[in-house]
Amino acid sequence: MSDWAIKRFWTETGVVEADGGWTATLGGRPLRTPAKAPFVVPTRAYCEAVAAEWQAQENEVRPETMPFTRSANAAIDKVSVQFDEVAGLIAAYGETDLLCYRAEGPESLVGRQAEAWDPLLDWAAEALGARLVPVTGVMHQAQDPNALARLTEATHAFDPFELAAFHDLVALSGSLIAGFAAARGAWSPETLWSASRIDEDWQAEQWGADDEAAGKTALKKQAFLDAAHIFALLGCA
Repeated sequence: MSDWAIKRFWTETGVVEADGGWTATLGGRPLRTPAKAPFVVPTRAYCEAVAAEWQAQENEVRPETMPFTRSANAAIDKVSVQFDEVAGLIAAYGETDLLCYRAEGPESLVGRQAEAWDPLLDWAAEALGARLVPVTGVMHQAQDPNALARLTEATHAFDPFELAAFHDLVALSGSLIAGFAAARGAWSPETLWSASRIDEDWQAEQWGADDEAAGKTALKKQAFLDAAHIFALLGCA
């Protein structure tokens, strides 16, 4: 993102209506993406969150502190121009969804996985019409093609802004189902993130936590929460 890491030149940010939605302004000038496209998002709430990120910048813009701006840029410059490819890559997570691969033991871990993951699979069967079947071990097992087709259809139903955020939900959690649950507000993002970390948390309990790994996990968790919040800003969750 170095191509838009610029020094601050504005004193005030604003939010104004634009063709197709809302845009943020910097010193009265409409914001543009790194590819120089008009920066237009679907809702005022999303645009206000973007404007707040720019207002919070000090001497030099730090893109890593601007998750809402970065996601919108990705939606406009990348997702919208290769939508089917991106949607297909995300939907493919359903073939190896984290929630379907269960430990053989010990019983404490097996029980923890079942308690957190079974309700999510049940929810997907009802809400998405897609029943994924859990297996023991790590060997790949094919899922019902009809269930995968429904998950693919639901993934393609997102718009580019939703799909950009959905990508982060799925990639960070390793679960297409957890991503849908977050996008639809079926569970709290905190609960879903914890569910996606059961294996890692169990290992840390047995062998102790690694400070460096914990720091990276904290960054991933915040990115997951930010992506879930985008759906709220879009009025979806």
